[in-house]
Amino acid sequence: MTVVGPFGLSVRDQALEADVQAGLAAVEEGLLEATKSEVPFITEAAQHLVRAGGKRFRPLLVMLASQFGDPYAPGVVPSAVVVELTHLATLYHDDVMDEAAVRRGVDSANARWGNSVAVLTGDFLFARASHILADLGPEAVRVQAEAFERLVTGQILETAGPQDGRDPVEHYLDVLSGKTGSLVAVSCRFGAMMSGADETVVDVLTQYGERLGVAFQLADDVLDIASDSHESGKTPGTDLREGVPTLTVLRLRERAARLGLAEDIALCELLDSDLSDDARLAEAVAGLREHPALEQARRDTVRYAEDARAALAPLPDMYAKAALMELCDAVVHRAG
Repeated sequence: MTVVGPFGLSVRDQALEADVQAGLAAVEEGLLEATKSEVPFITEAAQHLVRAGGKRFRPLLVMLASQFGDPYAPGVVPSAVVVELTHLATLYHDDVMDEAAVRRGVDSANARWGNSVAVLTGDFLFARASHILADLGPEAVRVQAEAFERLVTGQILETAGPQDGRDPVEHYLDVLSGKTGSLVAVSCRFGAMMSGADETVVDVLTQYGERLGVAFQLADDVLDIASDSHESGKTPGTDLREGVPTLTVLRLRERAARLGLAEDIALCELLDSDLSDDARLAEAVAGLREHPALEQARRDTVRYAEDARAALAPLPDMYAKAALMELCDAVVHRAG
């Protein structure tokens, strides 16, 4: 049993391990090549987050999904580069929207070079992803375009908030399906599709990816409160400071409205106050760490991870399937 990829995923087959390691190494080379420019400053900015590391969660899913067809097919590695470039581009833009100072344990691009450079660098990465995608055929372009539309729609819905009368939790889960689930689903879809897997397998893996993506983001939400910056690579409480209504906060507000407990209402009022003050933010984080809403968010994470695992049932038993199932456990473990 060898540990590879993010979260210490264990692979129990030497051939699978070799394929995954080789694939991820090729993706890394592809990312560096795709982020080169004739302008040195653009190269530096575009490679900033590539060189900062990251879990390479989406490329890993491409590699594992490709095992259900021909993992050596020529489109597998480029499609993994496409999804990771797209993901990286969204991080540049997200950090501008969130005014984040830290990403992956280093200064965010906007903190280092300003918002304009960060936004334009994200656009540069989108352009490079599209260039690679064009060589993968019109179906790949269509799949990526639809996913990107869903991703942007999810981000807009998060910014706009739920319509009057709509359950905020239901709205937020829809946001995550678009904002995160869509690209994780495409990672699985590309891996299976580029490897020539049967269409039913492609569909199963796409459903799995969507559910796993939501679980992954829910785990991130928990980490924003429950972990320190060393573990998460960003400042704890970033979402709280920016007023992003993550699931823990939504569960708190739901409970406050239902039970009317003074301590819940007081914590809601603290979250609604100015959290630009570090001491006040620390107080809010500490309050949520001790609140049942955080445990409820963890249970929601587990539920989506279990749904992802259940989606894999129709697939044949093989080491790649076992690894995908273990990823469900790994995502839950991140959330504690």
